[in-house]
Amino acid sequence: MVLLDVPQAGAQSVETRIADYLQEQENKTLLRFLACGSVDDGKSTLIGRLLYDAKGIFEDQLAHLKNDSRKFGTTGDEIDFALLMDGLEAEREQGITIDVAYRFFSTKRRKFIVADTPGHAEYTRNMATGASTADLAIVLVDARQGLITQTRRHSFIASLLGVRNIILAVNKIDLVDFSRDIFEEIAVSYREMTKDFGFASIETIPISARFGDNVSVHSANTPWYQGPTLLEHLETVPLEKAPDEQVFRFPVQYVSRPDPNFRGFAGTLSSGHVRIGDTVVVAKTGKQTKLRRIISPQGDLQEAFEGQAVTLLLEDELDLSRGSMLSGVGDRPIVSDQVVAQMINFDDAPLRAGQSYWLRTETDQVSATITKLQHRIDIETFTPTDTHELALNEIGLCQLQLNLPLVFDLYQNQRSTGAFVLIDRVSNKTVAAGMIRENGHKASNIHWQSLVLDAKARAEQKFQKPVVLWFTGLSGSGKSTLAGLLEKRLHSLGKHTYLLDGDNLRHGLNRDLGFSVADRSENIRRIGDVSHLMLDAGLIVLAALITPLQADRDRLRARFADEDFIEVFVDTPLETCIERDPKGLYAKAHAGEIQDFTGIDAAYQRPHAPDLHLQTNGRNVEELLGEIEHYLTKRGIIGSYGTDSWSI
Repeated sequence: MVLLDVPQAGAQSVETRIADYLQEQENKTLLRFLACGSVDDGKSTLIGRLLYDAKGIFEDQLAHLKNDSRKFGTTGDEIDFALLMDGLEAEREQGITIDVAYRFFSTKRRKFIVADTPGHAEYTRNMATGASTADLAIVLVDARQGLITQTRRHSFIASLLGVRNIILAVNKIDLVDFSRDIFEEIAVSYREMTKDFGFASIETIPISARFGDNVSVHSANTPWYQGPTLLEHLETVPLEKAPDEQVFRFPVQYVSRPDPNFRGFAGTLSSGHVRIGDTVVVAKTGKQTKLRRIISPQGDLQEAFEGQAVTLLLEDELDLSRGSMLSGVGDRPIVSDQVVAQMINFDDAPLRAGQSYWLRTETDQVSATITKLQHRIDIETFTPTDTHELALNEIGLCQLQLNLPLVFDLYQNQRSTGAFVLIDRVSNKTVAAGMIRENGHKASNIHWQSLVLDAKARAEQKFQKPVVLWFTGLSGSGKSTLAGLLEKRLHSLGKHTYLLDGDNLRHGLNRDLGFSVADRSENIRRIGDVSHLMLDAGLIVLAALITPLQADRDRLRARFADEDFIEVFVDTPLETCIERDPKGLYAKAHAGEIQDFTGIDAAYQRPHAPDLHLQTNGRNVEELLGEIEHYLTKRGIIGSYGTDSWSI
């Protein structure tokens, strides 16, 4: 906080001095940092002391702080600086930090945004939130206790989240008689512990947050310490960006259409810069265009930079919506439906393979399933260990399968476009945070190629409306029979079709897959991709697979537009299927020769809301095909109902 005195005669006007001050602030660099560590290590006290020393507290705030110190404080008649940050009533009553508290302050050299994060293990998610945008972390350690589990956990999370600079603040040095030996022992142990974390700098400072030793002024109590004060280091630590953080990334947050003649794409530049006339590319489709106009709240711009909120107008009409991303032509992001990510579990329920969530990035959301847990990190030794789940606050490496391609960068190259959270589908609760480390596909240097012909052109050539009909039901329900007869009928009407049968594809495309939950999901994903390609070719695709799990069907449906996908539930009672047993599989399952057979010792989850529900009991094939014909006619897939008679 800076106060401007009223000018004397001949001095600059107040308006001029304010303008000069604002210009000075505009030219200062901004450092985002967080304070982390265990409970009662003094994080809130330190930040409060920093704000007080930097004159970042208004007089009314200081008066309230003094009053609150008498009511809630733990420092006797002195100011309890921790109360400045612990804004929640529950925090003040318990003397702990629960939420993340952000404060802005400024010195002559630099501007700062500081996050005071909680120390309790149960609030690890809040610490991760504070670290996700930080350039530097102050890791506080109680000089009496040294390095403990939370020190390890918070330091490791900071490294995972891309924090490059560390201040190890050995706090409460006054309570160990300002011992140099204790300080140096902690400093050496911390450097050894974090030697493989990739930090660019670690500055170790002995402090007393309560009394201000080495916070903003050097302390006479530590004549053996010749390094900078904490504030001096904050003001001078260099801010370096990884080379890839300079590439142009513009996630579209909103399509602006105030009138028929205006179509702009609003968002905030995640990184890099862009000028009018630059060639940009739509990451998912590969389509290129030039930038025609840049609009900001202050008016039109010639150039926009990282962090600016702008609306971009393009020379060509391209298919862009929320979740799309524009980039430079030569530095496109990755587009993939598989990722390998470092995960931090925030939920009481463990993360396991086979679980499905919403994966949410800055502007996009897709369905995601954990297909494999590669390992978890032992927080005591930082070594990977085999696991089948990640418990609360545990960190591990996971593979995820997405229902739609996602645009992203690797987190180590670009934090804003390489991070995501997992959302519980039912409660809408954030259950985990993820940092993308690898493209799940082995070929990571491939991008979507823009094609001359599109699906509409191919369909018009065939004079038909392409669609995917997905037949699901128990083994022996009759889905393959119905799909085959329907294809014969459509072929007789001059339609271009193709039938994908699950068993047939396991002889070729999917011959490497077994019948585990993960393999079955992968089987469906592959056939879904083939179906999508055939749909793009203009065909009517019929697929007959058991598809027993609702999560797999949901991911499959999300892969297609509503008008392009029809789920057909062939509902035949299990008893009827067992009686038919056309391939003898039920008999083998009952004899124990086949494990995890759907309907016997593996569940078939009935579809929640199929597009077409065929109840087969007591009905013959002609009746069932007639019901399908009626439905396809209503959807405009075939001609008028009753125009042609069925011939089976």
